[in-house]
Amino acid sequence: MTARARGFSLIELLVALAVFALVVVALLNLGGGSARTAMQLETRMLAGIVADTLAAEAQLETAAGPAEGSERLGDRTWRWTRGIEPAGGGLARVRIAVFADDGQQVASAEVLR
Repeated sequence: MTARARGFSLIELLVALAVFALVVVALLNLGGGSARTAMQLETRMLAGIVADTLAAEAQLETAAGPAEGSERLGDRTWRWTRGIEPAGGGLARVRIAVFADDGQQVASAEVLR
């Protein structure tokens, strides 16, 4: 029996190991990307809930003026700002912006009252 017939050569094993490593790295990157996307979607969804809630409150409180504050939702604290400007016809435009911990605006809402 020749040496070639008994098994794989060292070069063949190294190539197979390199291909396996590339596949594993690609799968790990895919999983990490999915986790990041899920976290971003959760952040946007929660911030949107905060913005919609504040917009509904602003419609109910006719005396509410410009303000800023924070709300707690989903084990996070969301900072928000509310601005009001005339919209004509006796209406006011209420604009709400919701910010994440890093200060980036994540969601907004706008209503007329």
